[in-house]
Amino acid sequence: MKLVLGIDGGGTRTRASIVAVHAGVAGEQVLAHGENGSIKRLRVGAEAAEANLRELLKDVFAQAGVTGVSAACCGVASCSLPGIVEWITAVLKDFGAERCEVVGDEVIALDAAFQGGPGILQIAGTGSNTIGRAPDGSREWAGGYSSRLGDEGSGYWIGLHSIRSTPGLEDLVSLGDGTPGPDFAALAPAINELAEAGDPVALTVLRQAAADLVEFVLLVRAKLRRKHGIAGEVPVAWTGGVVEKMTIVREAFFAGLHAAAPEMPVGSEGVIPLDGALWRAKRLAEATN
Repeated sequence: MKLVLGIDGGGTRTRASIVAVHAGVAGEQVLAHGENGSIKRLRVGAEAAEANLRELLKDVFAQAGVTGVSAACCGVASCSLPGIVEWITAVLKDFGAERCEVVGDEVIALDAAFQGGPGILQIAGTGSNTIGRAPDGSREWAGGYSSRLGDEGSGYWIGLHSIRSTPGLEDLVSLGDGTPGPDFAALAPAINELAEAGDPVALTVLRQAAADLVEFVLLVRAKLRRKHGIAGEVPVAWTGGVVEKMTIVREAFFAGLHAAAPEMPVGSEGVIPLDGALWRAKRLAEATN
């Protein structure tokens, strides 16, 4: 038996699970699961991110009644920033992880959907990103340029562009340019409620969000076809609260993809990124044999 730890460090909250994997036995036993605040330093600051990660790990290790794991994988937004991988790896080592891996949150989401195989994943939560993987493992991207430069179709984008469409924009300029900036993503649920009630501004923003997400998927599809010689369709998966919880966006997203590429398979349910972190951690543990 080997114990593995998976962590999904999203922009708003962080989830973690410890599971037991038995050699030669299908499936796994979940020993612990927990969630806490964000570990994204750019969002909450280094001190809060450290505290959130350590508190979460203390919780799941206490639930599982263990003092270490064979392998751990953490997927976190902005993992490419200087010091992030080293910091998280050091914390995992403090909690007894024998082997560690820190990757982008889009990587674990992609593996949750396709487990190393080809496909296109649309992420639309606090931020947005579209990532495609070819049969040879190479990747193509669209979007994902951060809240200040893009993240079209994300919760942040929905909140920001709804405010931009209202009077009094000048009063918000200094607030929006602050560091850290305002949490525009927190406005997305309210914008969704307004759209469902028929508010024309909110409806326009949500429909544009869906159109942008469709455009990103089609762009990645075109890159996979042009650069990697893929002739047939590759499956599309998605994750994040914008598509999962906003019916107007979800229906327009599905309809737009079907209209542009009727034969392209699109998942009806969102993927769970934490599953991808656990899948990668299990592979990491197996490599120690």
